[in-house]
Amino acid sequence: MPAYRFSGRAFSEGIEQVDMDGITLQVYNLEKTLADCFKFRNRIGMDVVLEALELYRTRKNFLPGNLMEYARICRVANVMAP
Repeated sequence: MPAYRFSGRAFSEGIEQVDMDGITLQVYNLEKTLADCFKFRNRIGMDVVLEALELYRTRKNFLPGNLMEYARICRVANVMAP
């Protein structure tokens, strides 16, 4: 599994704590994860990115404003804009 480097807000923003089987994990929220997918679209494939975006858009808690905020933080807002 390759490792990637993040700095500043691209690393620290969007972290949530999730309890799994009594263990607290820190994970990135959906919007940050999707912005990261766009950032690494050439490595994971645009088809994967677009499928993830479609799945996100079908969720009840779809928050386009939050998604674009994380896109700005990850510097992919222009790529994600229609």
